[in-house]
Amino acid sequence: MDDPMRHLQQSLIEIETEAEGLLLARHQLVENDRARNGNREALTALRKRARTTKTSVPSPFESIMREIEGSESRSLVKEVCTTCGNHDSKEHTWMMFPGTDVFARIPFHAAHTILEKDQERLDYDTKKLQSSVKEKSLWISEKGVLADAIGPGVVRSLVTLTDKSK
Repeated sequence: MDDPMRHLQQSLIEIETEAEGLLLARHQLVENDRARNGNREALTALRKRARTTKTSVPSPFESIMREIEGSESRSLVKEVCTTCGNHDSKEHTWMMFPGTDVFARIPFHAAHTILEKDQERLDYDTKKLQSSVKEKSLWISEKGVLADAIGPGVVRSLVTLTDKSK
C-alpha cells in the first residue's frame, strides 16, 4: 500500500473508533436515564409513604431553633431526615437493589439513603457522559465527516452551548 492510502485507512479507522465510542456513550446515557427515572419514582413512592415532600420537612436548623426556644434541657443537635421526616425510620420496606434481581427487606431509612446515593452517582455519570458525547461529536465534526449534513461551525456552536443559572 502506498502512503496516501495508508493515511486514509488510518484516519477512517480513527473516525470509526470515535463514532463507535460516541454511539456507546449515547446508549449508556439512555440506560442511565432509565435508572434515574426508576430511582426518582421509588424515592417519590417512599416520600408518599412517609407523607413528606422534598420541602415539607423542616431543616435541621429550624428544628434546633424550635427546641432551643422550648426547653433548655434537650440536646442541641437533632438530625431530621428530609425523606423520613417523622416517619419511623426503622420500619422495614422491600427494596430491589440497583443493578441486581435481589429483593431484600431493609429499614426505611436505609432504603431511601441507598436510592439517593445511587441517584447522585447516576447524575455524576450522566454529566460525564454528556461531556464525552459533546467532545466526540465536536471531534467527529471537525474531521469533516458530518460536513454534508451539518456544517462544523453549527456543530461547534451547539456543542459549546452552556446553561447559565439566573
